Amino acid sequence: MNTEMMDREKLILKWLNNDLNDQELQAFKTLEDYDDLERLNNNLQSFKADDYDSSSELEKVLSSIKTKKTQITRHWIKPFMRVAAILAICLSVYYYSTMVDTTYITDVAQKTIIQLPDASSVSLNAKSTLVFNKKDWKKERDVTLEGEAFFKVSKGSTFNVITESGTVTVYGTEFNVKQRDNYFEVICYEGLVGVTHNDHETKLKPGDSFLIIDGKLIAKEKENRSTPSWLNNESQFKSIPFKAVVSEFERQYGVNFTLMGIDSTQLFTGSFSHDNIDIALQSITLPLHLTYSKENNTIILKRE
Repeated sequence: MNTEMMDREKLILKWLNNDLNDQELQAFKTLEDYDDLERLNNNLQSFKADDYDSSSELEKVLSSIKTKKTQITRHWIKPFMRVAAILAICLSVYYYSTMVDTTYITDVAQKTIIQLPDASSVSLNAKSTLVFNKKDWKKERDVTLEGEAFFKVSKGSTFNVITESGTVTVYGTEFNVKQRDNYFEVICYEGLVGVTHNDHETKLKPGDSFLIIDGKLIAKEKENRSTPSWLNNESQFKSIPFKAVVSEFERQYGVNFTLMGIDSTQLFTGSFSHDNIDIALQSITLPLHLTYSKENNTIILKRE
C-alpha cells in the first residue's frame, strides 16, 4: 500500500472517529471522494443505532473467547477494525455513488438550470422534478421528468426523457417537455425528436409540437419561437383549457384559485408574466370578462 493511500485511510479513520485537527480537516476536504463521503455519512445517520460502538462490541466478544493467544489477538484487533472500517466505507461509497439517483426538485415560483454529465443542460420550471443516475450515464442517457423542462442535448448516444405520459427520444437537439395532470406537450426547437405515447412514436422536426390534453391529441400550429416563453418569465397559451392556465398560475405564484360559475374547460389564448401578480391576474381575467378578489392565499374568480 503506497504512502498516499495510507494517508488517505488515516484521514478517513480519524474523520470517522471525529478526531481531525484543523490541518487534517483541510486535507480531508481535498480528497477526491470527499463529497460522496459526506453525503454517505449524512444519509447513514438515520440507520445508526444509538450509542453503539462496533469496535468495542467486537472486542467484548473476542475477549470472551478464551485462547492461549490473548496477547496476539489484542495486537491485531485494532488494525483489523481499521481495515474493516475502511472496507465498509469504500463499499458503502461505491454503492451510494452507483445505485443512488441524483434528484433535482423545484418549488413554487422556482426555476433552476442543471448541467448533466455529458454537458447537456436542463432548465427546470417551477414545481418540477428531474432524476438521473450519473454512474450509468455513459451506458444510458436517461432522465425522468415530472413537470416541465427545456433541454439542450449534446450530441452522443440516444437521450431519453421518461415521463408518466410518454417517452421523448432525441439526438442532439433542443426541446421542451411539459407533463402535468392530463396534460402532455413536447415542442421541438432544433434537431429531431421522437415522442412515444401509447406505444406509438411521432417524429417532430423544428417547430413541430405534440400535445395531449385529457387523453386527446390536439393539433397545433407551427411553433415560431426559438425557446419556450417560460424561460423569460412568461407563460403563453393558445387555445388551451382555462384550467391548465390556472394551474400554471398557481405554480408560478404559490396561490390557490376558486372558480365560481366559470367553465374551466373553455379555451384561453393569451399570456401572463411571472414577476407581478396583479398584472398577471388582469392578463388572465380581462380576456374572459372575469373579476377576481383575494382572500389570504386564495384568489376567487367570477363572471362580471
